[in-house]
Amino acid sequence: DALPISLVGNGQVIGRVCSWCTMEAAAPMEVPEQAADDGGDFTKVSRKKSSGSRKRKLEAPGAMDTSGEVLPSKRPDFPPISGDRLLGGKAEMRKIPVPAHRYTPLKENWMKIFSPIVEHLQLQVRFNLKTRNVEIKTCKETSDVGALTKAADFVKAFILGFQVEDALALIRLDDLFLETFEITDVKPLKGDHLSRAIGRIAGKGGKTKFTIENVTRTRIVLADSKVHILGSFQNIKMARTAICNLILGSPPSKVYGNIRAVASRAAERF
Repeated sequence: DALPISLVGNGQVIGRVCSWCTMEAAAPMEVPEQAADDGGDFTKVSRKKSSGSRKRKLEAPGAMDTSGEVLPSKRPDFPPISGDRLLGGKAEMRKIPVPAHRYTPLKENWMKIFSPIVEHLQLQVRFNLKTRNVEIKTCKETSDVGALTKAADFVKAFILGFQVEDALALIRLDDLFLETFEITDVKPLKGDHLSRAIGRIAGKGGKTKFTIENVTRTRIVLADSKVHILGSFQNIKMARTAICNLILGSPPSKVYGNIRAVASRAAERF
């Protein structure tokens, strides 16, 4: 059978070719190199050599740079700025008010509070007798920008009722926080109902409070209807949940089981 194949030479149709002679007819299509010189329409195009191999050689990992040029580092290298210059030359101050019932403990533990603030954080501290405030101020020797906040949290924790040794962890560690809430925020209780809720949180001889502290690795202070918790974010969350369950009326045995299960899961996660 004839195939509809047309061979074109110099723009003219030669004719139809049979299937058995297509290979023979295709031979005249190959134009010799002299055709370009004869003025024909066909020109020989030289194949361009791909530069992929050369690029691959340049991009090869671990290639040694023998040019001897020192390449500039991507990150700029600036010298550290002193704390006084970072604060703009202005001294900052924090004032922590002291209630009347904390005057005596503050006076007895003043040296324990004074030493870490002045020696380690390089800050100035004093107790203003007129305004009844503990005033903390930065100076030229202060190198850490966050030292003022740490010192203020440390003094505030002591004023709220925490021991000096426990409050000192706020200076040594970065991931500790203070949280305060009232029992009436969880449930609006009054009179004897409020007293019983406080008793459930404390337990007989403080047993319930100590158990929650040991399991959740926090420190808890009960001050009237206020609850202060010192610890890491996750531990504060566990202790707060346990205290809220006690306020809402859950028996202590059930609360113990819940916080132990949560604490064991948290320990396995880490």
